[in-house]
Amino acid sequence: MLKDLTVTGFIEELASDSPAPGGGSVAALGAAQTAALFAMVCSLTVGNKKYEDAKEEMSGYIPELKEYEKFFIDAIDNDANSFNGVIAAFKLPKETDEEKAIRKETIQKEYKNAANVPLSTGMKAMELLKYAEPLILRGNQSAITDVGAGLHCLRSAVVVAFYNVKINLGSIKDEAYVAETRRKMDEALQELDAKIATCIEKVEAALE
Repeated sequence: MLKDLTVTGFIEELASDSPAPGGGSVAALGAAQTAALFAMVCSLTVGNKKYEDAKEEMSGYIPELKEYEKFFIDAIDNDANSFNGVIAAFKLPKETDEEKAIRKETIQKEYKNAANVPLSTGMKAMELLKYAEPLILRGNQSAITDVGAGLHCLRSAVVVAFYNVKINLGSIKDEAYVAETRRKMDEALQELDAKIATCIEKVEAALE
């Protein structure tokens, strides 16, 4: 499994001529890194007597962020495997009209699955935004740049995940599904950019 590789092994596999892992797995890894960075800031806050007032709040965030880490680490492999169904569907028999109809329906179903996996990654990554401002305002200020690093990783993760959605949408004939999915992504990206801009401004202000 990709998630069990060393960092070097994953990078080497990424650089190979294999189509997976690709951008979707990288997006999942980026989101996992954001969750890990945020958890680290929480841990550094809990362990510092200077931030005793924030100890309970930050202690509560740590197990939540660990669950996000697990979700995104699993998503590294889920994304890499998501297109396998499409490949298998194209190999279905197409000799009779019935076989052609089944094959066509299956291909469309698998394309939707291939789009839904990175869509899930991107939308789940959006949830990490709720931790950013509390960490900036009440977390260990010595680690505030790690919050900023996490936010930049987060934006890249969501954008890249949505790229993988969009490339699959081009093969999906269900116009209502395509329109609704595009709407969800557009709204998410608008929210993402607005919230990250506000948080990054606060991070950089703390560094002046």
